[in-house]
Amino acid sequence: MSTTRPPAAVLCDELWRAVLEGSEYDAVDVVRAGLDAGWQEEDLLLDVVAAVQKKIGAEWAADRITVAQEHAATAINERVIAALAHRPAAGRPVPPHRGRVTVTCVDGEWHAFPARLVAEVLRLRGWQVDYLGAQTPTPHLVAHQHHTDSDAVLLSGSIPTHLPAAHAAITACQAVGVPVLAGGRAFGEDGRFARALGADGWAPDARGAAAALEAGLPRPTAVRQAVDDLPHLVDQEYTMVVRARSRLVRQVLTDLEARFPAMRGYDDAQRERTAEDLVHIVDFLATALYMDDAGVFTAFLGWTSEVLTARGVPVHSLATGLDILAEQLRDFPRARADEAQA
Repeated sequence: MSTTRPPAAVLCDELWRAVLEGSEYDAVDVVRAGLDAGWQEEDLLLDVVAAVQKKIGAEWAADRITVAQEHAATAINERVIAALAHRPAAGRPVPPHRGRVTVTCVDGEWHAFPARLVAEVLRLRGWQVDYLGAQTPTPHLVAHQHHTDSDAVLLSGSIPTHLPAAHAAITACQAVGVPVLAGGRAFGEDGRFARALGADGWAPDARGAAAALEAGLPRPTAVRQAVDDLPHLVDQEYTMVVRARSRLVRQVLTDLEARFPAMRGYDDAQRERTAEDLVHIVDFLATALYMDDAGVFTAFLGWTSEVLTARGVPVHSLATGLDILAEQLRDFPRARADEAQA
């Protein structure tokens, strides 16, 4: 065994090169070499693998790697996690059994990588983990709680548009007496959305989740409805915007072609991507209405502007689309207020 533990930056660089080249074997060799050099599994997972995964997302957003490269790199990182988790029994530590938890993603959430990291760290810490993976429908999550009576559900969400589904999952799990610990970018950097939705706790990362579980989460006893946490929902603006989404997108597309002449030369693929962008805009606006927090919408628009710039799309096309959308929302005062802050 090596007596010199390489710094995290060195391992990150080596793992980055391996995943970018599509070399699964080299990637696994990097983390195994780290183990041999004295790295602990948890530190490798969080300080190396997670760091490289974050870079993958950043490089995709900056248009320096393709969607295909991002998917391939993520798949390799998932195999790296599996290689670390499936070491021979003789080489694995035997932690104490702390209890049983469920780790899962919000319904509709496909970004399962953060949840997988949390699941593996908790296993290393001695928890029995039921890892349910991506986009678990809330009824199935609740049925699993009836079957297992978990000590807690750890709910992961990366995209804020899934916050309404997260709210449904939180209240449903609590209704059967299981506390919910929320985590992921969707819940805000400081966890404010987790608190707004009535989660029993929030953790910024896997180490924080382990610490929260070790401190203990009390079993919930009260049954709540969505409006108990978010009384502004009684105005129905969120519901009406969601129901009108298809109509709003069609109208904005039609008017955008008239006001943004470059769009007339778009091919079918470009038109489809424009429609997808508009769907995301309406979905984020609806989520801002659900949370009564314009920051949800403005943060998305800021990110979208950066992505459009990286891809060579004029940002003023976004502004034009927002102006058209505002005209369609004249009967929705909270929606217009959120747009005014954009």
